[in-house]
Amino acid sequence: MRFVVFENSNRMNVCLTTMKQKVSNLFIGLILIAWVCLVPMAVYANDFDRIKGRIVAGLLEGDIDAATVTELLDSQRADGTWPGINYEDVSRTGFEHRLHSANLVLLSKAYTHRGSKFRRNKRVLQAIERGLSHWVEHDYFCDNWWHNQIGTPMNMVHVMLLVGSSLPADLVEATQPIIGRAHLNASGARPSGDRIKIAGILAKNLLFINDLSQFEEVIKVIEGEIKFAEGRGMQYDYSFHHREDRVNNTLSYGLGYADAFVEWAVYVAGTQYAFSEEKSRQLVDYYLDGIAKTMAFGKYPYTGAKNRSIARPGALNPLPADTPKKLLLTTDYRRLELEEVIATREKGINRQTRSHSTFFWHSEHFTFQRPHYFASVRMYSTRNANMEVPYNSEGLKNHHRGDGTNHLAVTGLEYADIFPVLDYQKIPGATILQKEILPDENQIQKWGSTEFVGAATDGTYGLVAYDFKSAHDPLSAKKAWFFFDEGYVCLGAGIEARSGRAVYTTINQNLLQGQVAVSKGAGHRMLPTGSHELDGIPWVFSDSVGYVFPENQLVRVASGPVSGRWTDISQQTSSPKELVTKDVFSLWLDHGSRPGNGTYSYVVFPAVSRSQVAELATNMPLQIVANTRDIQAVKHPDRGLYQLAFYRAGSLELEDGLTVKMDSPGLLMIQLADGKVVKITGSDPTRRLAALNFRISHALSGTSGMATLATQAGDTSVRLELPQGMFAGKSAVLELK
Repeated sequence: MRFVVFENSNRMNVCLTTMKQKVSNLFIGLILIAWVCLVPMAVYANDFDRIKGRIVAGLLEGDIDAATVTELLDSQRADGTWPGINYEDVSRTGFEHRLHSANLVLLSKAYTHRGSKFRRNKRVLQAIERGLSHWVEHDYFCDNWWHNQIGTPMNMVHVMLLVGSSLPADLVEATQPIIGRAHLNASGARPSGDRIKIAGILAKNLLFINDLSQFEEVIKVIEGEIKFAEGRGMQYDYSFHHREDRVNNTLSYGLGYADAFVEWAVYVAGTQYAFSEEKSRQLVDYYLDGIAKTMAFGKYPYTGAKNRSIARPGALNPLPADTPKKLLLTTDYRRLELEEVIATREKGINRQTRSHSTFFWHSEHFTFQRPHYFASVRMYSTRNANMEVPYNSEGLKNHHRGDGTNHLAVTGLEYADIFPVLDYQKIPGATILQKEILPDENQIQKWGSTEFVGAATDGTYGLVAYDFKSAHDPLSAKKAWFFFDEGYVCLGAGIEARSGRAVYTTINQNLLQGQVAVSKGAGHRMLPTGSHELDGIPWVFSDSVGYVFPENQLVRVASGPVSGRWTDISQQTSSPKELVTKDVFSLWLDHGSRPGNGTYSYVVFPAVSRSQVAELATNMPLQIVANTRDIQAVKHPDRGLYQLAFYRAGSLELEDGLTVKMDSPGLLMIQLADGKVVKITGSDPTRRLAALNFRISHALSGTSGMATLATQAGDTSVRLELPQGMFAGKSAVLELK
């Protein structure tokens, strides 16, 4: 089924329009029962009660586990507490009290749920009263503000909505100050941050206490939070910043931001409080062009965009389809794309996944999607910090996870829960000076010292360039990635390290699947587990990915079991403490110690067979044109596509009769068709230029308001105007007819 909300007599009404697909998600089904036209309007006295009914229906989603409820009833102590919970530890890394409040919610559901054998059970209600009275008496306060202003108030207001009318009035009244810590002037209610979550808790409580006037004001606050922000919040490139460090939080706080808005958009749909179509569309754009494009296949939260949350088991689990389904309940905007995301998440990777090449210029993050693979590049600059601070002692080894890291997905499961055994000085894509131990966790977050960080993309293809200067070590390099349909080329030049320690560029480190194969003469050989030094080999193959080396380089491979603990990267009391062992594949290039002008080059071909890798290594479809500290460039001869990174002004001959001369640093993509230039894409990674000025040895024709062309003697001078302000760093695309 699909439901559409439309305007009728100045109010939003809901109507069943098509029997297009069966809604299997029970939560959505329960909400729909409460508000679609199958339920008579007379069921609810007013919109206020309708919204409250929808929230309660959502809270009662799913079945009740009778065994769990019975265990909670049998194990509860006389003072309302439960064994196994440390009620003394209120630290940021502890606060197991959250389990106590969660137990109260579960018992409240069991007491209220129509399908529960505990419905209206006096023993259950007594257990809720005892547990709630204990909390009210002790008023547990955590060192982490989030529990005080979001986590605890959320659970308490849910208890009130479910069973508040059955509890003693004095107990309900005593709970209100605890819920009331979620208010719009709370320290955590920062605009474009957690404000939307806190406002949602406040709105639920206003529903419970029947305060219509304040409820309307809070709903307006929630709707107003869907907006572009120049500081914290949704950025103009559809990434999300939670703090002033400008670290990409799209797949953490940004997800919560979207989910909170969508939750309320469904609650208020068809009522006088309904959100505007404009806000719903803006949220859809953010979800599809921000969240979905940051994920592998629009389904898997991806390693390169995650921060300290990798220290939690299941951090890369695929997302359910709940949010895009709810979006379709509020608007028909971009319906086909939302339905594709839903299908991908419910039916596995959809090989019709829309291809894209996306650079989030506010977050220095690049993603590239093809039906058969997804890849990303993460960087930082003078404009952005490299990584989150390890708040709450999570992500304790994340020092190098922003250093030009490049992760690859063919299945989306390549890095699933690898993090307790990961070598954090061999992060895929990063060039890292090897140390005996990583610096203290307080040294993780650093701001960059280079401004040349960016990408050029026309939405389909793209290149990324990084004038890398390590924030942790005396190390620098020019690093670039060039993305095409078949795969991508990775180049490094000018690698310098003022230290006697080894410098490695890691190509990949992921979960091992099957045996590793390497080239041997005209054939191949299978590597046994262990460590191997491979000098001058043409290719390596592992888990449907081919790694091709166009020139002789010292390649190292390791495969086999690696052990570690979640507590090595997190000090949360909830972190699993047992030893974890996983089979891991690692592939890296050894630049030796004290490289003075080191280089590297390799090409990654995803979703191929071993025999295909051997063929690709012999007949390379992607060709390296230049790899120096001044210029790095790659061409795709069959496609007629050239990708160029100029770290300084200079010229480069691409082929006979085609030379490009740049007057400044910058990135260019040049597309030819039938020997003529038909498209030019450019960007300025430094964000300093108003335009790119360059000369190309072709006569170009066509007009555009964004470019000035001057042709003389077969050469054309081009002035390509660049986006400015909040769009500085975005690419300019010039189509030539």
